[in-house]
Amino acid sequence: MSDGRHDEWMQLALDEAHAAVEHGDVPVGAVVVRNGSVIAARHNERELTDDPVAHAEVLALRDAAAHIGNWRLDECTLIVTLEPCAMCAGAMVNARVGSLVFGAVDPKAGAVISHFGLLDGAPLNHRVPTIAGVRSEECGDVLRAFFRARRSRPTT
Repeated sequence: MSDGRHDEWMQLALDEAHAAVEHGDVPVGAVVVRNGSVIAARHNERELTDDPVAHAEVLALRDAAAHIGNWRLDECTLIVTLEPCAMCAGAMVNARVGSLVFGAVDPKAGAVISHFGLLDGAPLNHRVPTIAGVRSEECGDVLRAFFRARRSRPTT
């Protein structure tokens, strides 16, 4: 049950996802919204920075906390193109994120609805209301195209 704003914000996350491809990172993009305004927008940078935790969600949460001057992001919504992994879901719980909107489901590593249900509150100390499937086809298409291109590259 998304609305026009979710679609609009997901487009910004998709733009970020496309930027990740430019430096060989898996195309996942994330934006953080507070009071109707985008306060952070990032994409995966693991390959770019050789940082194993440089997922789009973690980077966007860091930027959002710096922007508002507080680690508690309870008035914020995180919009991300792919269902968050366990690390990113844990970061959202620890940041007390107000809500999550995501696009494509990640049947391999998703920790929100595919596995674990980490944002449901139990056994952790915070629940993050979630809307799944916003522009899921587009979000999934970006990922499928990236991995298809990667598989078809000749090896040297």
